Amino acid sequence: MVFALLSALVALALLPLSAHAQRTLSFDAHAAPDAGTVAIAVAEGLPEGGTFSSIDARSNGALRRAAEAEGFRGRKDSTLDLRGFAGYDRLLVVGTGKDALTPAALQDIGGTVARTLGKARAPRVELVWDGDEADAASHLALGVELGQYSFDTYRTRKADDETPADAGRGELVVRSPAGAAAGQAYAAQWQPVARSVTFARDLVTEPANAVWPEEFVARVREEARGLPVQIEVLDVPAMERLGMGGILSVGQGSARPPRLLLVSYQGGTRGDAPLAFVGKGITFDTGGISLKPGADMWRMKYDMSGAATTIATVLGLARRGANVNAVGVAALAENMPSGTASRPGDVIRTASGKTFEIMSTDAEGRMVLVDAIWYVQRQHRPKLIVDVATLTGAIVTALGNDYAGLFSRDDALAAQLLSSGENSGELLWRMPLRDDYAQGLKSPIADLRNGGGSPGSGTAAWFIGEWVPRDLPWAHLDIAGMAWRNSAKPTIPEGASAFGVRLLDQFVRDHHE
Repeated sequence: MVFALLSALVALALLPLSAHAQRTLSFDAHAAPDAGTVAIAVAEGLPEGGTFSSIDARSNGALRRAAEAEGFRGRKDSTLDLRGFAGYDRLLVVGTGKDALTPAALQDIGGTVARTLGKARAPRVELVWDGDEADAASHLALGVELGQYSFDTYRTRKADDETPADAGRGELVVRSPAGAAAGQAYAAQWQPVARSVTFARDLVTEPANAVWPEEFVARVREEARGLPVQIEVLDVPAMERLGMGGILSVGQGSARPPRLLLVSYQGGTRGDAPLAFVGKGITFDTGGISLKPGADMWRMKYDMSGAATTIATVLGLARRGANVNAVGVAALAENMPSGTASRPGDVIRTASGKTFEIMSTDAEGRMVLVDAIWYVQRQHRPKLIVDVATLTGAIVTALGNDYAGLFSRDDALAAQLLSSGENSGELLWRMPLRDDYAQGLKSPIADLRNGGGSPGSGTAAWFIGEWVPRDLPWAHLDIAGMAWRNSAKPTIPEGASAFGVRLLDQFVRDHHE
């Protein structure tokens, strides 16, 4: 990708990620503007020094008095939003709290600025950062990009819409001690992550009548144009030749056939085994014959979040030139009830030769994943596998919307993923994976059943793990509670979150580059 780099003497402007990103980003030297629309940050307690004190002195103490009047003390996630204040059109003060600022915390600050000023008519917003944290400007900018995400493809503007057409458009300047040079680091290392998150969110947000398995593949091909990746697609005849009964049985009830998509990137040492990221890609999940309740079924377009995450992650690695070999896999199918759909009680033979008895056609995610996991092992001999799936409601009951569930037999891999979750702000919680879970999945007529055991999330993970050799590091991430949000956070909109893109990118940075 070509980034538009301006002179180091002026702000370095970057093109928007997509039609959704409203403000272009630029970077410039640290300064405290005395007019316009400005955002600043202050630690808890409103300490002396920095831009807050500078503006306070310029306003003859009015800023501190305003903070006291509003009860603003700089606590984390708090804001003071002043309009028409001391010569400013708008002054936003964001509290950073007491703790040292992590990259994720810096991203949240940028996201808060983007969301709070997202509909401002100001043609220019300036975010002033005083600190010297490494890559602070880049993480603030990443937060801005993620925080201003919106999906307006199907909205029509009404004549009586009171929101001005130019609201939220223009430029956002990140002013920091790193100056304009910070833009080059952002363009090279972090804007690719933002673009991948945006791409994954778009895929998940699109309705199922716009994105189905074949269309998912088409959109990935378009996004991958010009990138150093190899794309492989298996259609139904190819999967039939390989005996992929798992994915075929899920897709056979739909008029839209399944696909297996692999995107390979070779950025590391030639011949080194790649990292494999395998995603569940159910473009719509009715539950099949085991039909889900109608309430909230519309949200089941999000059941391909794992596939969106894994493919977007690998495209992001390619875009930033990561020093790693990686392959992303998307197991794509639409799970529909029809006269050709699989039934509870059917026995399915997978590509590995292992068989399972269907207890519920709504336990379809594990059914598509096992063929995908078998295939990536056969074709790429990966050094490790991480699968990502909106797999079970049980994990939401256990962990809510705060953590994704992590299941693994490999302590070292689990520790790496947990630490990268902390570093990226996409948090994981390790769950038990016991061998006695096998007892709940015994079948009288097949090698195992696809469900029915307890605990639901643990037995689902155990089922998938039966297609992974014990000596191959493997982890299963159940993101059912994290892939879709009912309320927004600073860097995550209401709706599709693209959970896992930042996590897996950080995992590569921390442990495999």
